[in-house]
Amino acid sequence: MIGLWLENGQLTLNTTLPDPVPLVNEALVRVVGAGICNTDLELIRGYYPYTGVLGHEFVGVVEQAPTGFEHLEGQRVVGEINATCANCNACHAGRETHCENRTVLGILARNGAFAEYLTLPARNLHALPDSLPNEVAVFTEPLAAALQIQEQITVHPANRVLVVGDGKLGQLIARSLQQTGCYLCVAGRHKNKLAMLSNLAINTFLVDRQTSVNPDPINQLLNFDVAIECTGNTEGFEFALRALRPRGTLVLKSTYADRLTLDISSLVVDEITLVGSRCGPFKSAIKLLRDGTVPVKELITDRYPLAAARTAFDRAQQPGTLKVLLQIS
Repeated sequence: MIGLWLENGQLTLNTTLPDPVPLVNEALVRVVGAGICNTDLELIRGYYPYTGVLGHEFVGVVEQAPTGFEHLEGQRVVGEINATCANCNACHAGRETHCENRTVLGILARNGAFAEYLTLPARNLHALPDSLPNEVAVFTEPLAAALQIQEQITVHPANRVLVVGDGKLGQLIARSLQQTGCYLCVAGRHKNKLAMLSNLAINTFLVDRQTSVNPDPINQLLNFDVAIECTGNTEGFEFALRALRPRGTLVLKSTYADRLTLDISSLVVDEITLVGSRCGPFKSAIKLLRDGTVPVKELITDRYPLAAARTAFDRAQQPGTLKVLLQIS
């Protein structure tokens, strides 16, 4: 099997990987296409010491399904990335994505989607409607992550919400939050990315180096009820925190390869609620993509075959790039 292997921060296109063998209750999936995520880039930078095949955003076809899931064979699917044990305290308490024994596709102890085949528990898989193209369906996992915010906090039409970061995840979060009717603004550094949001009637604010150093220009970005940090860097965190009103909510959606230096006192004095946010509801994401409620096609910057995966990663790390897709089979 061919797959993109990560080891010690180095990517290698390995052409001699063994085909994965599904365990009991697992399905074998032939990967059709996959998307490069910021988490993949952070893993290369050392955010977590992962060794294995990268990738967790995918569309595939089920080649082999376990007993009870035979209906999935031949179906196009997407898959939830956390493979859980169903036996630990977290699973019994309904916190399956925090299973104490979990493996995570392309992130933790489970080979990922940048390969010809992968395995996942069959219960993790969601069949796709025929009307949903692969290049749209591949956004299911990141859109579900964006929707998780609304599972964790309630956003009302009267709320003021700031999204910090105009990249892939910030775009999806803003497009999904627009459905709530709240006052929504996205702060970012890329005119072309902000223009995409402006075209959807979403308020935007261009941040330059002067703005991020000097707080005076952001006085108009104050007293937000909710700020959502999507940049994965210290400046983004501080920018989001400054924009919040007392007793506001700061949602963190990005992983950080570097350690942050934080002014914890401001969190305490202003009684800020800090919310970490990860994986979200696949069924809701599929419905929004199927109905076209959250448009995503314009977020695709480029496409590469698996054989050119290293070139695809170089492209994904270039400034101004949004979603880069790998076409696998």
